[in-house]
Amino acid sequence: MAGERVLVAKVGLDGHDRGVKVVARILRDAGFEVIYTGLFQTPEKVAAAAVDEDVDAVGLSMLSGAHMTLAPKVVDKLRERGVDVPVIVGGIIPDQDAPKLKAAGVAGVLSPGSTADQVVALVREIIDAAKAGSTGVAK
Repeated sequence: MAGERVLVAKVGLDGHDRGVKVVARILRDAGFEVIYTGLFQTPEKVAAAAVDEDVDAVGLSMLSGAHMTLAPKVVDKLRERGVDVPVIVGGIIPDQDAPKLKAAGVAGVLSPGSTADQVVALVREIIDAAKAGSTGVAK
């Protein structure tokens, strides 16, 4: 079901935004409403924007190597605000870090080389599961 709202963000000092813009366009073209917060966001700003925009999911683009620190902080800041939407992380994420991110509350991880179809399928699957309550994450 398209039309869901997805906030995409670059957290921390990572100034590489080509990938997040490509993902934003992929999601938009697939029927999602995409809110892009821009570069150099803090976990607090991402959580505030997620609340303000009433999103169905948050996507984080991480290329700086700070994913193990910043992604869990975004999850925590969302929960502190009473927002329990899924967080999906994409970018340069080593395979061994994906299970650790999921244990920290991240709903999904997209690695380099993910196709447009894989991005759309994972985001739809995670949002649908969250709405159904099957992942323990509900909006």
